[in-house]
This record gives sequence, C-alpha cells and structure tokens, in this order.
Amino acid sequence: MVSPDLLEILRCPVCVRETGKQGLLTVVKETWLVCADCDRKYPIVEDIPVMLIDEGDKWTATAVDALPVPPPKPV
Repeated sequence: MVSPDLLEILRCPVCVRETGKQGLLTVVKETWLVCADCDRKYPIVEDIPVMLIDEGDKWTATAVDALPVPPPKPV
C-alpha cells in the first residue's frame, strides 16, 4: 500500500508538466493510481508506484473496472 504521505505529493507527470493541471491521483483497487484530470493509470508494483508516462499511456483506454490485479510488471 502506498503511504498517505507519499500519495499527498504524487501527481500525474503528464498533467503537471504539459497541461498545467493538478494531476491529482486516487488509489483504485489498492494497486493503481488513476489521474482525475487525464484518466491515465499508473500501476503500483510491490508497493512502488510506477510513475512512468509510458506506463500511464498504456492504460488510458482501459476502464477502471477492467484493470488487472495485480498489475503486470513494467518491461
């Protein structure tokens, strides 16, 4: 589980850098971080959020209900 302190400071890198939006993230299924602004989904693998833009891009078309648990490890 991601610590609440870390979750407070984590933001979607795309929204913060490119759009100027806040990029607030919410925890879904205890294994995903979903951006409220752009709907990118970042996996949490072994309690570590994988905040790579490529990873978030992979899952934008996937509905929240369809996200795999546990998420696959990034390659």
